[in-house]
Amino acid sequence: MQTSDPGPGGRPDPRTPYTDREVGSLGEFDAVLARGGSLARHRMRSVDLRGRTESLLAADTGGAVFLGCPMEPRAATAVRAAGALVFPPVPGLPFDPYRGRLYSPQELFAGLGRGEGYAGTPDARTYEWYQRTKDDGDVFTSLLRSVHDDSVSDALAELLAGRRVVGVMGGHAMDRGTDAYAGAARLGRTLAASGLTVATGGGPGAMEAANLGAYTAPLPAAALGEALALLAKAPSFRPSVTDWAAAAFEVRDRLPGGGPSVGIPTWFYGHEPPNAFASRIAKYFANALREDGLLARSTAGVVFLPGAAGTVQEIFDNATPNFYSSRGAPTPMVLVGRIHWTEDLPAWPLLQALARGRPMAARIALVDSVDEAPAALAELSERREEEPTP
Repeated sequence: MQTSDPGPGGRPDPRTPYTDREVGSLGEFDAVLARGGSLARHRMRSVDLRGRTESLLAADTGGAVFLGCPMEPRAATAVRAAGALVFPPVPGLPFDPYRGRLYSPQELFAGLGRGEGYAGTPDARTYEWYQRTKDDGDVFTSLLRSVHDDSVSDALAELLAGRRVVGVMGGHAMDRGTDAYAGAARLGRTLAASGLTVATGGGPGAMEAANLGAYTAPLPAAALGEALALLAKAPSFRPSVTDWAAAAFEVRDRLPGGGPSVGIPTWFYGHEPPNAFASRIAKYFANALREDGLLARSTAGVVFLPGAAGTVQEIFDNATPNFYSSRGAPTPMVLVGRIHWTEDLPAWPLLQALARGRPMAARIALVDSVDEAPAALAELSERREEEPTP
């Protein structure tokens, strides 16, 4: 967290962005108070303050906002009286709507090895809550989902700021143990080793394979082959998500020290579990927000592996801002699988037709094999850097 310089009387300068006044841990809370005793206009997010009652009673809390922060009743009464807004934790929820950080695989899969298996994990319980409430017409549950997704977007933007992010899109049906899965994993490893941050839709299949490849990027060359062999014993998340996820955590345990990548899944498709190889997971309730956020943050381009309707949608969701240059200069798009994208699902001819005569024409490529994709992406990136932004 970055904290603004205090203005007169120890209060933060009101011109400073609120993001510089967010407090997400007890350490940050104590550090703010140590600099002047004022929490004025700060935003505390999901910090357990039950052990900081005396500090809260002594602090200036005028204009502060407490989002999901447990505190003793007398502290809550005092800060409200001082002009703070207090949004207490919501009892009974399987998720924290005010969270100020992304998920980790360990958090979403907590309890996997216990009696209920995957069904007892926070990820599965949150999906069950979503299924119960998504159509209930309750404005409060809609508000909770919206606040959660906005919090996740904030954390994702903070994580990826200044990074060169490459998206890898592809279908969930790609089984472990197949040549296609191994190819997607090689792709993720190569892209991560080149200094790019790999971002995927965060689910199984091609998405997991790309995150796995990024995980193995800093490990010895043999690590990827070992991981692929271990995972092949549970090829799919069907019929057992528990076995599928347990195999992934076995890989992580045997091969510690993996590299970072990002997964951006959704509970909208909650029957598809998130994969355990993305180091940070931005999981959303709203699929449209998730899709747009993933593509918009893929600033170094997107590689589209063979997929079905979801991948086709992503191709044209990405093509639209490139067509209009609404996000600046078009970003690279590499489609993998000539037969797939020209005959099985002929998205490539339409993409070519859209690009004709426009700047995006120099930013699209079709390759036969996944191993050609990194070079194609690099070539398109070089072309982009040579031309000025419109």
